[in-house]
Amino acid sequence: MDDFQSAYQEEKEHLDRTLKTIDEELKRLQAVPVYNGHDFTEQVLEASRESARRGLSQSIQEPYFGRLDFEEKKGSRLPLYIGKHGVSGEDAKPVVIDWRAPVASLFYSFTGGDSASYEAPEGLIEGLVYLKRNVVIRKQILERVVDTYNRESDGPAVSDEFLLYRLGENKDNRLRDIVSTIQAEQDQIIRAARNTALIIQGVAGSGKTTVALHRLAFLLYQYKEQISAEKMVIFAPNRMFIDYISDVLPELGVGDIQQSTFSDWAASILELDETPSDGPDELGKWFDRPGAETLDDDLLPGRFKGSMSFRDLLEDAVRLLGSRCLPDGDFSPWDGAVLKQGTIRQWFEEEYKPYPLARRKERTLARIHRWIEMELKKAPSQAALKDRKKKAAQREKAYAKKWPDIAPLAIYKALFGAAKLQGMDAETLAEVTVRIPGPILKQTQGDLRKSRVTEEDLAGLLYLYTLVDEIRGGQRFDHVVIDEAQDFSPLQVAVLDKFVKGHSFTILGDLSQGIHYYRGIRRWEEMQTLFAPGDTAYFALTRSYRSTMEIITFANEILQRGVDADLLAVPVFRSAEPVRVLSMDPAERTERIAAALDRVLQGPYRTAALLTRTLREAEELHNTFAKQGRELHLIDGRSSQYEGGISVLPAYLSKGLEFDAVIIVDADAAHYSRQDAKLLYVACTRALHELWLLAFDKVPSYVAADDPETASTSWPE
Repeated sequence: MDDFQSAYQEEKEHLDRTLKTIDEELKRLQAVPVYNGHDFTEQVLEASRESARRGLSQSIQEPYFGRLDFEEKKGSRLPLYIGKHGVSGEDAKPVVIDWRAPVASLFYSFTGGDSASYEAPEGLIEGLVYLKRNVVIRKQILERVVDTYNRESDGPAVSDEFLLYRLGENKDNRLRDIVSTIQAEQDQIIRAARNTALIIQGVAGSGKTTVALHRLAFLLYQYKEQISAEKMVIFAPNRMFIDYISDVLPELGVGDIQQSTFSDWAASILELDETPSDGPDELGKWFDRPGAETLDDDLLPGRFKGSMSFRDLLEDAVRLLGSRCLPDGDFSPWDGAVLKQGTIRQWFEEEYKPYPLARRKERTLARIHRWIEMELKKAPSQAALKDRKKKAAQREKAYAKKWPDIAPLAIYKALFGAAKLQGMDAETLAEVTVRIPGPILKQTQGDLRKSRVTEEDLAGLLYLYTLVDEIRGGQRFDHVVIDEAQDFSPLQVAVLDKFVKGHSFTILGDLSQGIHYYRGIRRWEEMQTLFAPGDTAYFALTRSYRSTMEIITFANEILQRGVDADLLAVPVFRSAEPVRVLSMDPAERTERIAAALDRVLQGPYRTAALLTRTLREAEELHNTFAKQGRELHLIDGRSSQYEGGISVLPAYLSKGLEFDAVIIVDADAAHYSRQDAKLLYVACTRALHELWLLAFDKVPSYVAADDPETASTSWPE
């Protein structure tokens, strides 16, 4: 029997024993009656049993994915089996170790060498790794055994065979977990300390989104006594992306984590009737006209309203409002009773100074009401009391109306001159308003007068909310994940920092995919400077696991030639078909697109995409193929679900998604000018296995179609 057969037989026998143990333990726990009483101790025990039942039920089909033979110093060599869920036998001895456990970190961090170590609660544990083995189990059947490290073998020190095998699999309509193939640099991010704002620059296909989701699962395991899933949130770029990533956390045994877009969340906090969002029409304003990136930042409302200078402007507006909102004169509830303005000012400006502005106003008015009640007790008769009560109610109501409406939207409208603030003259905020660039002031004023709040207004409105109101306990997060963070503004992150405990962030994105130039950041320093140096950490993920070498090399050339970028992806050694860059007669456009799609669908692919430059072109292409009887899913930014299969969509809506094969339609200079190089880069890096560019005019000068190692200009045979 050769080594492989021996290893396979050994693992087969171990799997049979493990499945028997899981089955017996599950039956034992299921036989225990569920406790529904009120005894706290019994409730805790029942919660523990239910957690074990769920873990065992999830484990029984695929109990583990890896084995690590480790020998501690002054200890014995032990085989450790690692899975998505920890499993213990009736004697409480671990049968399968949870991938998040400290010792399991060795499975990811060890890349060869004479010694290995990991951090445990009791300190640093050192020893030797003898074997690192990946196994594939599906529906209780052992399908594959791969040794990626064997100290006693003459083979390579560390092998990537299993990683390449998993990367070669085809896509369906959901993002999947990578728990069996987490790489050392990814594991370092996943296990980073909780109260840190992690900023992750990850190239296309580096697994940054999946890493962030695994980090949430790790934090819940590591800090289970201090944080809860219900108080963690993932901010995704759109609702469809939320659907796309929705299976990862349940696969890891984690539920109840909030998933939202920034717009949806902000609208709920602000209690807006509608959720402002970058819908198809709003996105089309920017992406359906190439070359718009040349606009000056001062003419881009999203950049200005997302800046720290706008934050300072809002703070100055609230400070100015606070200094002028106290009504002039004393307050008299009835003739002969006077509450001096100096006393009211002392309450408002000194006693209630620690509170935000709206709460200071609220508490001051409540204090005045209590003073009235005390004065009413001094009435000489019932008739006088009745008369004083009536007059006091009228005058108290009139006095309250003299105070300005300290609500975020009311202040925001007054700031942009779209409405007068109740109780204030029109010049109150003039010295702040004058700092807003004229074109932005005029545009926003017009929107607000029509009661139109745009997505770019939300960060400022929320920041005003934090300045004038109190953040409730239920609104605070234990941890925040921001995906596609290069499209966020610094002010959005500054606002979220008000709602999260201990600067606990995972902020991830790719500057090379910063296609929302009208609102996003240019450099990560724009976000790093929001935190103290000790509260933040920066990681760069440069290895791309998504696409083949040919696709990554081709896409890197677009960045180098079109953007002069140095944030280039390092491909994993996985080679396949060259990138097809095909020039064609415009008269044959539809026929050629159909032929390319037919050719792609001959492969073993589950997902494919036709990427257009504009939404209008995607709609036209979808209609054309629908008339031919082809079933394609149009992705137009309105849907909240990703269907998989064959999709047609504009390139700017493809960010965050991936497909087995991608065909970029109209990949010519007219559609993708040099200002659109990042957009074309995004389109190219959506492909896992096969990429086609169909040009019905001149190919952009920054596209490297002349490199025979990565690209081909001829139709495949």
